[in-house]
Amino acid sequence: MNRLQAFLRRKDIEISLRRYGIDALGAMAQGLFCSLLIGTIIDTLGTQLQIDFLTQSLVSVRGVSYTVGGLAAAMSGPAMAVAIGYALRCPPLVLFSLITVGFSSNALGGAGGPLAVLFVAIAASEAGKAVSRETRIDILVTPLVTIGTGLLLSAWWAPALGSAAMKLGTLIMWATNLQPFVMGVLISMLVGIALTLPISSAAICAALGLTGLAGGAAVAGCCAQMVGFAAMSFPENRWSGLISQGIGTSMLQMGNIVKNPRIWIAPIVTSAITGPLATCFFRLEMNGPAVSSGMGTCGLVGQIGVYTGWVRDVAAGVRGPITAFDWTALATICFILPAVLCPLINIVLMRMGWVKRGDMTLK
Repeated sequence: MNRLQAFLRRKDIEISLRRYGIDALGAMAQGLFCSLLIGTIIDTLGTQLQIDFLTQSLVSVRGVSYTVGGLAAAMSGPAMAVAIGYALRCPPLVLFSLITVGFSSNALGGAGGPLAVLFVAIAASEAGKAVSRETRIDILVTPLVTIGTGLLLSAWWAPALGSAAMKLGTLIMWATNLQPFVMGVLISMLVGIALTLPISSAAICAALGLTGLAGGAAVAGCCAQMVGFAAMSFPENRWSGLISQGIGTSMLQMGNIVKNPRIWIAPIVTSAITGPLATCFFRLEMNGPAVSSGMGTCGLVGQIGVYTGWVRDVAAGVRGPITAFDWTALATICFILPAVLCPLINIVLMRMGWVKRGDMTLK
């Protein structure tokens, strides 16, 4: 046992919730952002601004035409796998081999591909790390083990994982349509909390394929955290804090939450209010890429996802033109209510003595 532990330490193989559930999951979301999300944004800009270069087909592969954005989106599997390998500190040969692993697991996982990529890429990464630099023919052994493990597990795990993820996501979306108030509260609160915790709400939403009303509730919860913390900590952090939290991430407050968990009450309560408003009153749907549901106002990706869904639905004829009510709903749920409610709730908490000035100061 001691020899095994020493081997794992030497190979930097750490079997832990933090390494796999935080580091790898967070990196996977970044890989998705740098492929699928960027591709979607490029396609949307090309279509709305009528930029020919961005809307024209650049290449056709087996009868499928790809635009600039389409090429970026098509690389989401490899991007996720390489990002996971980077987070797991893989040696170069392992990291490069994960390109093939990511493509295969994402393709075989179908609509639930991101979850398949997460599990398969982690296993392939650790297998590759275990044999890396252990032989004189490392350039052959390491890629063979990494790719072989990845392809085998892709064939074995990916279809089942992808199917399970989509069934769970479909169940959540079905329940949201059936009980929009209750599910609006739960999804908004839980996804919002995940966004501020050092895990990836974006990766969770992508893995579950969370769109529609459930996606709208998730966007609401994330915005409640990001805009809420940015607004109520403005006296301490001023404009730099407003931008870094409001357009960056509310995860910056985790250190302060550990010191005084009560500063988290206002954003969570706000998400419990905006979530059901999004599902029941505004009927706000996020029908863009599922990963956008867990991004909130980070780079305005959540809002771009909602808009992308509108455009796609209009083009498909499943909804009418985009109206002033749609824009009002988006602005109210994502910006206005969090910016108003969070500071008001926080004032009550300060008068109760639960929160004091300086508790949310960013170091």
